[in-house]
Parts: sequence; structure tokens; C-alpha cells
Amino acid sequence: MDPRAASGGDARSPTSDLNVALRECMAALDLFLNNKFSDALASLQAKTKESMYHALTYATILEMQAMMTFDPQDILNAGNTMKEAQATCQKFRKKSTVADSINNLVHRQSLEHFTEEEIHAEICYAECLLQRAALTFLQDENMVSFIKGGIKVRNSYQTYRELDSLIQSPHYVKGENHLHFEGGVKLGVGAFNLTLSMFPARILRLLEFVGFSGNKEHGLLQLQEGASSYSFRSVLCTMLLLCYHTFMTFVLGTGKGNVEEAERLLNPYLARYPKGAIFLFFAGRIETLKGNIDAAVNRYEECCEAQQYWKQFHHMCYWELMWCFTYKRQWKMAFFYADLLSKENTWSKATYIYMKAAYLSMFGPDDCSPFGDNEVELFRIVPSLKLKIAGKSLPTEKFAIRKARRYLSSNPIPLPVPPLEMMYIWNGYAVIGKCPNLTEGMLGTLIEAEEALARSSATELLADDQCVIKLLKGLCFKHLGKISEAEDHFNYIYLNEKKIKYDHYLIPNALLELAILYLDQDRREEAIKLLERAKQNYKNYSMETRTHFRIQAALHQARSAPENGTHSGASAVS
Repeated sequence: MDPRAASGGDARSPTSDLNVALRECMAALDLFLNNKFSDALASLQAKTKESMYHALTYATILEMQAMMTFDPQDILNAGNTMKEAQATCQKFRKKSTVADSINNLVHRQSLEHFTEEEIHAEICYAECLLQRAALTFLQDENMVSFIKGGIKVRNSYQTYRELDSLIQSPHYVKGENHLHFEGGVKLGVGAFNLTLSMFPARILRLLEFVGFSGNKEHGLLQLQEGASSYSFRSVLCTMLLLCYHTFMTFVLGTGKGNVEEAERLLNPYLARYPKGAIFLFFAGRIETLKGNIDAAVNRYEECCEAQQYWKQFHHMCYWELMWCFTYKRQWKMAFFYADLLSKENTWSKATYIYMKAAYLSMFGPDDCSPFGDNEVELFRIVPSLKLKIAGKSLPTEKFAIRKARRYLSSNPIPLPVPPLEMMYIWNGYAVIGKCPNLTEGMLGTLIEAEEALARSSATELLADDQCVIKLLKGLCFKHLGKISEAEDHFNYIYLNEKKIKYDHYLIPNALLELAILYLDQDRREEAIKLLERAKQNYKNYSMETRTHFRIQAALHQARSAPENGTHSGASAVS
């Protein structure tokens, strides 16, 4: 639903049921964006078996819910409903393959091959496949399920390519609902190009084997055009762009999202839906990325107050609030939100309990442990809380379990700064880098931890612990403009590679951070060499796929033309 236009009137079109369906579905999206979640679903449910747009919209709302909550049950429900929506769309498709039919349509100039309804059925069917693929990625960051489901993904990808060719054809005659159709093509072409351009090289090789390729700039442009038009898919294009600029570029990239563009996209929706929970959440994230942590906290609290129906959505805010208080080094408040998550949310109990223990480890000698919680006991139960989603363990959970294992011995060696290390996994140093006071405060905490480590007895894990602190200090130095100190800290890890016993993820990540540092100084050739070394020489370490996503983002930056940012090595879907 575009915020600049209200829902259409009530008159039924004599020429097409599509008009009515699209109008009703946009009205349902409007309810959804106004926090009337159950009303939105109820308005759609009766027609999900007879209308492709009702089926798709109903499933899309459930998918958005799953995407925002990461709740395993939400993911399962969304997947099943999207499969049912796909079956509904299938009923309206022409009884031949889309590639053959559209090829005939374009080249033989016989427009009677496809009715407008059949063309819309193709775009809706492709969208169901695309959204099912997105759900598999949500379940498995390592991409195993995604690649196994390659045939579905390929069918969707191929359909979008053909439909995009159709729009470009001089023989194509625009139907009455062309804008909605074109919006769907821009959503699909944009989503495929953008996401494929982010995939690590080793995954791209597997995908390119069956004809996939992606161009980031083309993807962003398609989504921007889709977001700015008035169509059923405008809000989906906008949300994908918001996710890209505020989350994907940080969690799976180098932290160089376009926050100004995100704000420009969000403001019209925030004006139209001032209490819309989804938009308040993105407003909080944008404030966080701008370094306005107190303003972000206010936005997340406002988001929680805005609606009570969708409780899991509060958990997304709790997760962000936990990190906001981590950035401020307010360990008790961060603990409070980790504790709430551990009690209310099912995404990863192991991660939440690990974070509770991590925050307790930062309490001072005069701080009381809440309700008698003991950090060592909490760390010890983390491995027993391992959860599998679609048969796979979450990478963050595996990381927490590996780190917590050292507490299983009778005389455990404590982790030096566990919340600050997990903060790196979520690229939090790129967030606080915009705030010198927060970065200096974090550096002070790390220096204290380093001094405490030097005073304590040497253990077999000393090199690991020293290198963790060196990596995090290096990031703080980088963001404070102390480039030579940052370079020395990253190099220290690489030079001490052989001494590291368990935390092998530190070496490729130190090379990655050093490469990003060089990129910021325009030392491109040196950066590319380090990135290739990080990519080729290390495997089977914690958070490996996430590191490879970040390496890919840095390589893209390194190989892009400096004057216009055009990617030199990929071709677009269209």
C-alpha cells in the first residue's frame, strides 16, 4: 500500500475481478500496517482458495510476521500457507510453461495467448516461490536448504526474467492493472539481483552453475522504482529496501548501508501510519544506526506500546533494546532484555541464556546478581539448549555453545568480554562507530579487560582471549581514526595465528577487518589480497558463512568503480 494514496472505492469493475481483488488486498495491507493484524487476515481468509491475490496477500502477511519474529512456528505456518497460495495461483495459470508461452507471445506477436489474469497468475506464482525461498534462507543461513530447493528458486527466477522481457517488448499491450503487474516484476527482479549479489562466491558458483547471476545496483534501482510507484507491491519493495539498508548491510555486509535513503523511504509511511509497529521499529533501527541511541530506545518502547496483539513483534524490539543498552554499557538493562527474551521467545534459548550469563560477567563487585542468577551455572546450561530449525542449528547458537563449553570444567577459565565479542558477530562496532563517546567507552572497557588478563595466571586459552580483545580494540581504534593502532591490532592476530587454540574465526575476521581498513584508505590492491586470503585459506570456523557474506560485500566494494559504484563483474537478471 503506497502511503500517498488511499484505498480505492467500492464499485466492482465490469471488466475484471482483478480490480476488486487488488483493491480488497490493498485494503487488507492497510489494516495490517495500522496494527489491525487479525482484521487484515480475517478480511482475506474467505477468498484464499478462490482468489490468487487474496491467497498471496494472506500468505505474505504471515511471511512478514515470520521474517520479523524468527519464531519457528511462525516460519512453519508461513511456509505451509505460502505453499497453499501457490496452489491457488496455479489454478489461474495458462496450461503450458510460462517460458514457452511468453516466448511465443513476444516473438509471434499473438497477444491472445495470455489474458491479463493469466499474466498476473504468473507473477503471483513466481512471488510464492520467491517468498518460499526467502523462508528457507531464514531457517538456514548456511544456504544448504536454499541450494537443495534450487529448482523452485530457478523456476521463480526464470519466470521473472521472462516477465521482465515481456514488459520490455514492443508488442506487449498494457492491461488495466499493469502498474500492479509491473510492480511485481520490479519486486522479483530487484529482490533476485540484490540478494544474489550478496551471496558468497562459493555459493554463487553453485547457483551460477544453473544460470543464476545478480547485480546489486540493478536490483536496488528496480526496488526503488517499485517502491516509488503506486502499486500493490510498493510496500513490499520499500520493506525489502529498509531491511537491506538497516540490517542486511550490517549483519551480512561491511556496515555501509544507506541510512539516509532508508529514512527517505520510511518517512512517508511513518507520516501515514504514525502508530504502525513495523514502521516504528524501522524508525528505531535508523536512530540506532545514526548513533542516536536514546532516541532509538524511545522508538522501540513506542513500538511495543503501539500494539499488544502481535507479542512476538515485541521480542524484535527487546533484541534491539538489548543491543542499545550494550552499546551504552548499561549491563543491568541489557541483562533485563536478555532475560525477557529467554522467558518469552523461542527463537534461540541457548543464545538468550548465553547473553544473560555474558552480561552477568560484566557486573561489578558491588552489583547484585538479579534473582540469584549465577553466570557459571547459566553458561553451563547453554549447550543443553541447542535447537534445530528445519534440521539445522542456528549459527549464532553454535557460536554461543562453543564459547560456553569452557565453563563445563570444574575450574572454568572465564571469557574476558563475552557480550562485546557477540556484539562483533552482529557488527555492532560499525553501529557505535558513529558515536566517539560510545566507542571510547567501549575501548576503555576492553583496555580494563586486557589489563585484568595480563594480571591473571597464564592459561592454555590466553592467546585466544588476548586476540579476541585485540580484534575488538582494533575496531574501536579504527572508528576513532587511530589507523596505525587499528592496523597493529589486526596484524597481531594474524601474526599469532599458530597460538590460537579454539577461536579460529578470529584470523579470517582480522584479515577482513584489515582489508576494510585498507579500503577506507583506498589501498584497494592490498585489501583484495587480504580478502582473497581470508576467503581461500580458512574453513570450518565459527560463523563462517556470515564471514563469507562480509568478505563478498568487501570484495564488491573493492572491485566497484570509485566514481559511480558500478559493479564490474555481474550481469543483471533482466
